[in-house]
Amino acid sequence: MAKQTIAEQYVDLLARAGVRRIYGVVGDSLNPVVDAVRRHDAVDWVQVRHEEVAAFAAGAEAQLTGRLAACAGSCGPGNLHLINGLYDAHRSMAPVLALAAHIPSGEIGTGYFQETHPDRLFAECSHYSELISSPRQMPRVVQTAIQHAVGRRGVSVVALSGDTAAEDSPDAAPELAMPLDLPAIRPSDQEIARLTELVDAAERVMVFCGRGVAGAHAEVMAFAEKVKAPVGHALRGKEHIQYDNPYLRDLHMYTRPHADPRTGRPTAVPRQGQQHVIRAPGEGH
Repeated sequence: MAKQTIAEQYVDLLARAGVRRIYGVVGDSLNPVVDAVRRHDAVDWVQVRHEEVAAFAAGAEAQLTGRLAACAGSCGPGNLHLINGLYDAHRSMAPVLALAAHIPSGEIGTGYFQETHPDRLFAECSHYSELISSPRQMPRVVQTAIQHAVGRRGVSVVALSGDTAAEDSPDAAPELAMPLDLPAIRPSDQEIARLTELVDAAERVMVFCGRGVAGAHAEVMAFAEKVKAPVGHALRGKEHIQYDNPYLRDLHMYTRPHADPRTGRPTAVPRQGQQHVIRAPGEGH
């Protein structure tokens, strides 16, 4: 059996992680990866007109499917164009793996044409951003990047020079387990009991929902009906709770209570106040 190149191994790892397409613009530093995609049955290359589109497309796919999505940009300005879409994906907690192709490995640090340092550039909009400078880092770095993107819900970036991508992958390299399913998280029995006490003791209750209510629209509506509570939402909770919601109330980010001049009562429940605000997990996102 012929040995895999680093590029082929990279594409194969993405396929095993459930990635079915890579969005990007073909460039010379990406040639080994694009050619590996061409010869792979499970992954397609989706050519876009600008790398920014590639990052936004990957972020959108990740948010729609909940699965890892991928994009790529060539060295210099190619991968720099990814940054707007990667910021958006990262702040939206969308699992995205971005490949930032790099200048020839022997020229790094020489002020070479279009030289940047992608592993540093994307540090603020990712959970993980690393440079593969040797085949011996494979497959561990890519597997670690996938784990960060999936487990922490956000962006991972791998920087890879074209000449390194064309090298053979190492023999018998250790591989990490690649769990892709997220664990189920629930409040403790004590927290649920305390919440029940707060609801029972409150004169008025308001429900404020974040993305933690995904998949629980019916349950939230039933709770709101039972306790006669208005329901608001954070930005990330909008898509999960705004539709078919007769209890919806629009809220603004007030720093202190705003009172209705007719009744003297708050028109929006502040983050700090006498009323009990029930926040679903993820309210702050």
